[in-house]
Amino acid sequence: MLNVLVFLPLAGGLLAALLPAGRGGRMAGWVTLLFSVCTLGIGIGLLIGFDFGTGPVTGFGGTEVLYGQQHVTDVNWIPELGIHYKLGLDGLNLFLILMTALLWVAAIAGSMPREWERPRLYYLMLALGETAVLGAFCAQDLALFVLFFDLMLVPFYFLIGIWGGPNRVRATTTFVIYTLVGSLLMLAAAAATGILATPDGGTTSFELTTLLERPLSEGSQDWIFLLFAFAFLVKMPAFPLHAWMPAAYTNAPTPVVAVLSGVLSKVGAYGFLRIALPLFPDAAAQYQDLLLVVAVASILYGSVMAFTQTSATLVVGYSSIAQLGFITLGIFSLTDEGAQGALLQMVNHGLVVVPLFFIIALLAERAGGSDDLRRMGGLALRAPVLAAVFLIVALATLAIPGSSNFAGEFLILTGAFKEKIVFAIVASLGVVLAAVYMIRLYQRSMHNPLAAGAESREMSLRDAAVILPVVAVILFLALYPQFILERSEQAVSSGIVAERLVIR
Repeated sequence: MLNVLVFLPLAGGLLAALLPAGRGGRMAGWVTLLFSVCTLGIGIGLLIGFDFGTGPVTGFGGTEVLYGQQHVTDVNWIPELGIHYKLGLDGLNLFLILMTALLWVAAIAGSMPREWERPRLYYLMLALGETAVLGAFCAQDLALFVLFFDLMLVPFYFLIGIWGGPNRVRATTTFVIYTLVGSLLMLAAAAATGILATPDGGTTSFELTTLLERPLSEGSQDWIFLLFAFAFLVKMPAFPLHAWMPAAYTNAPTPVVAVLSGVLSKVGAYGFLRIALPLFPDAAAQYQDLLLVVAVASILYGSVMAFTQTSATLVVGYSSIAQLGFITLGIFSLTDEGAQGALLQMVNHGLVVVPLFFIIALLAERAGGSDDLRRMGGLALRAPVLAAVFLIVALATLAIPGSSNFAGEFLILTGAFKEKIVFAIVASLGVVLAAVYMIRLYQRSMHNPLAAGAESREMSLRDAAVILPVVAVILFLALYPQFILERSEQAVSSGIVAERLVIR
């Protein structure tokens, strides 16, 4: 079933690419959307049929380090290198997979109203991106994870480089350089992990369950962990490895930047929970303070920059750096509460940021094609539904009490206060700053006098069909965040058992 889940979007993209020119180009979006909806349906089916009572698996030293996985596919893919084609599902990746499938449906549906140049290639690249992300989330072999992680670069290179804005060449070049450097370092780290973990006379394996039983020495863990951390922080992005973000976000088409920020950034955070912490516990404890410094710096820098931007797109872009800083803070608090809050916040941020980018695109249409806040104002005048939906998403972003984001940030700060109170106090400033920049974004665009050249009109049914399903999930999780927390608790906690033992 996981094979179908991972490769069904790509199958839809390939079918769309084979359609004849002309009318086939217009049908490509519908074909890709259909396959993406089916992928979401499979994900929902996996959630319904998932047995959350499965117990943890015993790892090295008798420590329970990996929650039991289901729907496992395990094929000895390249025996000479010890590489397995292994996919698995557990409480750690289940909700990230569902988030990916839902948000990709929104991205494809949001793409269809626009007339794209070479539409069949566009939808093929979008479908390939979904397959790469789903593969990274499902991979249970280190080499396979690296393969899917690197594959994500390919479709987004074309999506930004071909269909991006006027500065797309510069944006693509910066994006590729940063991402490629991180990917190459991670490739070297993965190869070193498999080779150095091989016992004398044993066979090399990159399977995660096998690597958990072959702990590396502290010296080897240190430099390998740093290489993985660099790659993951670039992908998120985190300060100061975020330089590719402004140009990429302002030049990528709206559906592309939505999944780039809402989904791809979570693969880096997920890599810490799935790979870096379980495989390199000594290094994670050794560099805990360094990663917490990065987390707090990202929170403060992202929040301050979001407040100073006049581009609505960059307000959301820099706010994402701040939110990913909170996620990193939760992960490297090395507590159950922090890790659970980080996973919940990964899902929350994806669900919030995608409708935000689509709403900004609607606002730009009403402000003469510009996302400059100085050209907006009064757009709520004749658009009560649009204003209400924007308000719900904005309040969720600033983690108002009662929202799912509030539950995520509360758990993160609880974990941080338990282990690193100074970092937690400084990070708490980010909660205040989030209220400042999101209220500023909402007030300047929706209220005040109607700006010259701007027009206020309601969102269309087509726009509502893209945005409202995601907003409905936001509201559901606001009322019932335990839906994720209860089902992911054991899987998330098992991943940081080794780190707690090292610290103690």
